[in-house]
Amino acid sequence: MPIEVDENTQRCTLIGEQVRVAGDARDVRIVTDEALRMSIAELDGQRVPITESEADALTVAGAVDGRRHLKTSEPGSII
Repeated sequence: MPIEVDENTQRCTLIGEQVRVAGDARDVRIVTDEALRMSIAELDGQRVPITESEADALTVAGAVDGRRHLKTSEPGSII
């Protein structure tokens, strides 16, 4: 699991292949990576791919949700 969230302190840890970064959940930004077709959690300049359920857990803890929902019906969508 690439994230850990402490519900009591609202701190989280993002864990990637070569990165481990911790901070307040409110400092995490969740974005959509169109090339990967998945969500990415960003903290302190580090980016970690995450699942949608992990993205939801981070937003509940206070992370900023900047995801874009990709649709086949939208002009310019990669799907």
